[in-house]
Amino acid sequence: MTTDTSHAGALDMDAESDDFSGISEREQGVLLASILIVALCGIVYELIIGAVSSYLLGNSIYQFSITVGFFMFAMGIGSYLSQFVRHNLIQYFVIIEIVLAIIGGICSISLFMTFPFSPYMYRTVMMGFIIAIGTLVGLEIPILTRILAQGEGTRRSIAKVLSFDYIGALIGSVAFPLMLLPSLGLVRSSFAIGLINIFVAFLTILFLRRYLKRPKLMMGIVLTVAVVLTGLITFGSRISAAAQQHLYFDQVIWKKDTPYQSLTMTQSYGNNDLRLFIDGHLQFSESDEHRYHETLVHSALAYEGPRENVLILGGGDGLAAREVLKYDDVKHIDLVDLDPAMTDLGKDFPPLVKLNKDSLADPRVTTYNMDAFLYIKEKGRTYDRVIIDMPDPHNEAISKLYAVEFYAMIKRRMNENAVLITQASSPYFARSAFWCVGSTLADIFPQTQALQVTTPSFGVWGFQMAANSEGRLEDGMQGGGPSVKTRYWTAETMAAAKVFGKDVANPATEGAKPVVNSIFEPVIYHLYLKDITTSPVKRATES
Repeated sequence: MTTDTSHAGALDMDAESDDFSGISEREQGVLLASILIVALCGIVYELIIGAVSSYLLGNSIYQFSITVGFFMFAMGIGSYLSQFVRHNLIQYFVIIEIVLAIIGGICSISLFMTFPFSPYMYRTVMMGFIIAIGTLVGLEIPILTRILAQGEGTRRSIAKVLSFDYIGALIGSVAFPLMLLPSLGLVRSSFAIGLINIFVAFLTILFLRRYLKRPKLMMGIVLTVAVVLTGLITFGSRISAAAQQHLYFDQVIWKKDTPYQSLTMTQSYGNNDLRLFIDGHLQFSESDEHRYHETLVHSALAYEGPRENVLILGGGDGLAAREVLKYDDVKHIDLVDLDPAMTDLGKDFPPLVKLNKDSLADPRVTTYNMDAFLYIKEKGRTYDRVIIDMPDPHNEAISKLYAVEFYAMIKRRMNENAVLITQASSPYFARSAFWCVGSTLADIFPQTQALQVTTPSFGVWGFQMAANSEGRLEDGMQGGGPSVKTRYWTAETMAAAKVFGKDVANPATEGAKPVVNSIFEPVIYHLYLKDITTSPVKRATES
């Protein structure tokens, strides 16, 4: 075996114009460490591009699949092209690291700045970054393998290279969600990874300068790029703010990227209209949020019967809780929101605290930061009213919160005469997805009811109600309407909300088969994406 390996190494040496047979163990160690870091940086660039695209375009499975697929394809291109690099391998490796640091470093901010112009332009730029970064990463590994093979043979060098490559990929995939994203955010993370690439180039020049033609010039370029990237990291918050202003019409007054989502608060210059965006999707506008939240809450709570225990799933902004707390006979509210940053925003951010009337500090409210699916799965308190205020089902992760299995678990936590209501997107812009929610509820509950309300910031918006007992939604309301003060909601608006025009009516009235969303067949987010892609507003915008 030793003879075969040495022979293979000799063949490699014959194939190369550079002679690395005398490379020292320390120099080999530097190259192996470089392989680990190169793999780490490559996987993080993938994750950054996939995360930015998921935030801006939605449908995370699609975005990450496209990113990973084309990245691997581009790595194959780079590996193929590496065979044509036959001279000055160390020099080429340093140049690749410098170029990779620049392109990878600016990828996140470039994507954010491109998105407002056109989704098509964004996809073109995104694909350009994926192909460029993937090709450069694909070039590096074969070059380093060939260098190491001259020192210790092909068999051992390939084993070591692949081992360090896989370890680096593991470190990068773990570090991104647990360290980089929470502490630096997407924009500064890409700058930081670019700086790591430059550090690899610096180490290579420092320890393998005897293989470089112009080491001083190379070192000067490396230090210049390092200084620029360090400055970009230092002023990353201002750069992110500029990018955010580029994305949103109003002034960004608060921003945080969490392990779960991107949260942004804006405020208009003229009328102080406070708005919340999650992953770029508008969640509420202060100017008309009362229409949404009053319809969401009072449509369920105004019915006669017990309402001592209320469950709110989502609603970390505290606005739904504000409406629930208007009822004196409500004794306890459990609010479940996955992201602690969201509930902290509702508790501590003064403009939002003013808007929600400090509802999350009320002693009747208990907040749980956990997955609603896992919370409702466990045995626990049963509820008289359940309010679900989750984001639209725009990806597969959220679609499980609109699944028949989820509703079945909720039903087990509801009292006999309990009433449930959930936001269900727009019957106009996402007609199929909206009625899919109704069909899914009807598969579990004996009675359901669809509602709609018009809000200027959202347009026509919809809700689906369900009752745990037959005929419950025909019962009268206390006093014929809400027993608390409201700005919009009345018994008359409730009656009007039940009326749907032909263009937003249940497709089942036209002979379509009801569609039930399940964890095992998550159809709702496909329906949602198809709806918003073909909606009248989408078509008008793109034309």
